[in-house]
Amino acid sequence: MHEGLYIGLMSGTSADGVDAALVELRHRSILLIASTVKEYGPQLRSAVTELNNKPKIDLADYIRLDNYVARSFASAVSQLLAESTVAAADIIAVGSHGQTLYHLPNDPLGGTLQIGNPNLIAAMTGIDTIADFRGADMAQGGQGAPLAPAFHASVLGNGEPRAVVNLGGIANITILNGPSGETLGYDTGPANSLMDLWCQKYTGEPFDRNGAWARSGSVNAELLNNMLLDPFFNAPAPKSTGLDYFNYEWLASYLGNSADRAENVQATLLELTALSITKEIHRQLPDNGSLLLCGGGAHNSFLAERLGALLGSDFTVAPTSDYGIDVDFCEAMAFAWLAFRHKSGLPGNLTTVTGAAQPVVLGGFYPAPKN
Repeated sequence: MHEGLYIGLMSGTSADGVDAALVELRHRSILLIASTVKEYGPQLRSAVTELNNKPKIDLADYIRLDNYVARSFASAVSQLLAESTVAAADIIAVGSHGQTLYHLPNDPLGGTLQIGNPNLIAAMTGIDTIADFRGADMAQGGQGAPLAPAFHASVLGNGEPRAVVNLGGIANITILNGPSGETLGYDTGPANSLMDLWCQKYTGEPFDRNGAWARSGSVNAELLNNMLLDPFFNAPAPKSTGLDYFNYEWLASYLGNSADRAENVQATLLELTALSITKEIHRQLPDNGSLLLCGGGAHNSFLAERLGALLGSDFTVAPTSDYGIDVDFCEAMAFAWLAFRHKSGLPGNLTTVTGAAQPVVLGGFYPAPKN
């Protein structure tokens, strides 16, 4: 086992910056030592968001963006080390998820694309870097996502029936200790992505803080029911998605020429997120259990209220922080853990989650320069 200090780097579908987590990893434990956020500047965030909505890019621009993102990731490592006073030489490896541009899991010739050149991260930080975690799973016929359920099972699976939901741009769910006894996981649909896009369009704010704007509106039942008819919500697992699917064009196709008030649309989008998540929890944990929330959406108090109301009194709702895993850095910690698994020669995927033919070691190794 390659136990010791690792750094995990994550930028999700919200594309607002890099979450960096410094952790100490042992075989059965993980300790968050330090964490930081390196925000994307407006130019970089705009470039990534635009590509998610209209995925066309000149190859020269792609190369520049790949390295632009890598520099942000490397800067996040430098910022984290400076704030923690830990030396780069003490870090075994960096686990970098990269920035997803496109995810195409169901096409026979499909794949997944994350940018953030790991060679440049290794060169700029002087730390061995593990990246491209999704490709090996997809080479085995898997979805390549979600990858966090294996981490959730390792650090949050205590024998009680639980659902762990990461509320990033997309919501993904992990089912622990359900009736089947297997760890399950898949994407349930949009979490923050559509709400953020709508909020930015009509308020100029990057997100709806605490869901206050959604709370001021009323759910449009017709719009909600029409969106829930989208085939993704009823598709069987394994399944994964991204902003290449749930984007503004998707939302506009359901809005049509609707003249409803903007706050009512926001309320409806929040209810879409809550309903699509709780439907899956009730299906996988039919009796009772607990829901643990992580990701940026865990701070949306109105969303948490709606999740609790829809689940009912047989379920408890709490942040993962109550169980020792920081809500804002859960995914970054997961990629530090996946780097540890790679260095230890251990599989990082769960076939019950991704549908891969077999468990495999995830990620490619990018060594730092020797001098």
